[in-house]
Amino acid sequence: MASARAGVHGATGARIAATLREAILDGAYAPGERIRQDELAERHGASRLPVREALRMLEAEGLVTLVANTGAWVSTLSSGECQELYLVRERLEPLLLRMNVPLLTDDEIARLQVLADRMERSADVEDFLLMDREFHLSGVDHADTTVLTDLVKSLWNRTQHYRRAATRLFWSEGDRSVHHDHQLLVGALRRRDADDAETLLAQHIRRSRLELSRHPEVFDLPGV
Repeated sequence: MASARAGVHGATGARIAATLREAILDGAYAPGERIRQDELAERHGASRLPVREALRMLEAEGLVTLVANTGAWVSTLSSGECQELYLVRERLEPLLLRMNVPLLTDDEIARLQVLADRMERSADVEDFLLMDREFHLSGVDHADTTVLTDLVKSLWNRTQHYRRAATRLFWSEGDRSVHHDHQLLVGALRRRDADDAETLLAQHIRRSRLELSRHPEVFDLPGV
């Protein structure tokens, strides 16, 4: 009986974690915002136990910060911390893409072309962010890896709030380089040129990292 209850709590905790993860990534919770465990429990018709389990899951992913006997908050990053995560992405994500290049089908590459074209025409930051996430993560999801795929996705999730802020900046400044990068990447994938794809993605991530370094105020803005 105890193991059955634990299984139910575990499944409920995973469901709560999935919902909360999506809300954090969508910006429904801002960095540094407190997460009310009683509200989560009431919203999901659950006890505190699966809520605590969900928060521990998200803490392990770097999305939530737990303070013993105090509560839970959406994690924040300093400018230096964000730069470090981008440096890691800059080196590991291109490697993961290289591993995926021979595994992408022609139809999947065609879908990436559609996304690149739609992003270029988009006039909405949130729509762009959704398509950008699909563009990059769907292209690295085929290789059978032990830790690399999960690590890259974790880096994406932990920097999501600041990517949103950076996107708003390049939107307001009229910078079109991100679209140029996407089109070049699709071209490299269509040619099955893993070397070019790896280099282009590293440059693309580096460009984002440098853009964020130019705007340290992003890390002080409320609701970033």
